[in-house]
Amino acid sequence: MVVMILERVSPGLRGELTRWYLEPHAGVFVGRVSAMVRDRLWEKACGSAKDGGCVMIHSSNTEQGFAIRTWGRTARSINDFEGLFLVRTP
Repeated sequence: MVVMILERVSPGLRGELTRWYLEPHAGVFVGRVSAMVRDRLWEKACGSAKDGGCVMIHSSNTEQGFAIRTWGRTARSINDFEGLFLVRTP
């Protein structure tokens, strides 16, 4: 399972991601794709985000059961605290 959250990105990028993911809310994408497709879509999103920000949460073999990647300026920051992800709000 993959959840991708995009902030301040172009509508074209959001439209392109709807080919692989569902968009239940503006800028929030959910789906199940292979690891290779997931990584390529992440690279595409980060390369096209410009001044925006991207957060991706995907299933992983960790204590919490998922991994988080961030890129750019996002409204919240993700901090790794001894292997656990914590969200910091401004």
